[in-house]
Amino acid sequence: MDVQQAVQSRKSVRDFLDTPVSEATLRQVIETATRAPSGGNLQPWHLHVVTGDALARLKTLMREKVSKGFNEVPEYEIYPPKLQSPYRDRRFEIGELMYRQLDIPREDKAARFEWFKRNFEFFGAPVGLFCTVDDNMGPPQWSDLGMILQTIMLLLRAEGLDSCAQESWSVYPKTISEFLGLPEHRKVFAGMAIGYANPDSPVNQITSPRAPLEENVEFIS
Repeated sequence: MDVQQAVQSRKSVRDFLDTPVSEATLRQVIETATRAPSGGNLQPWHLHVVTGDALARLKTLMREKVSKGFNEVPEYEIYPPKLQSPYRDRRFEIGELMYRQLDIPREDKAARFEWFKRNFEFFGAPVGLFCTVDDNMGPPQWSDLGMILQTIMLLLRAEGLDSCAQESWSVYPKTISEFLGLPEHRKVFAGMAIGYANPDSPVNQITSPRAPLEENVEFIS
């Protein structure tokens, strides 16, 4: 698979098969991904790969935590508090596409929350990855985190694997920090589900729309 194919076929998968992923493949992907750009070569990312018994313990822990609601202070605001158009419209559009595909109406808040809780089970994936960062790092270094995560996701596609980047894990920073044994100065940036997509799942039939080039790109000559 070439780079263009990997980019075009990558999408957020939200229903995985339980097919195991070899540790050798994960190591190769992550080691290669560390060639991602990093300003000043700081390489500010810290990656934590969770599988097997550890993943089962985390899922059990999160079922208990999520059943009690969101009672931790998030590491950051995932979306701006007053999201304006067109950003608000784009977020609304993908949400409606997903829940329509799942046949969950807007008014069924309980069913929507039940689906949302699957975030904290990595959507059934056999591998969970966390990306954490020292709290003295600023926005330029946080952009480096996005670059390595994108590089990981593209390399996973080259191996026939799928993924879903999940900033949702940042709403339970205390729980995740304790589980991973993070030092006090480390923040939880995001998680990622990794595995093989369930090809028969309705939710995996969605490809999120993108704005036309003219809406976001300006060529100056």
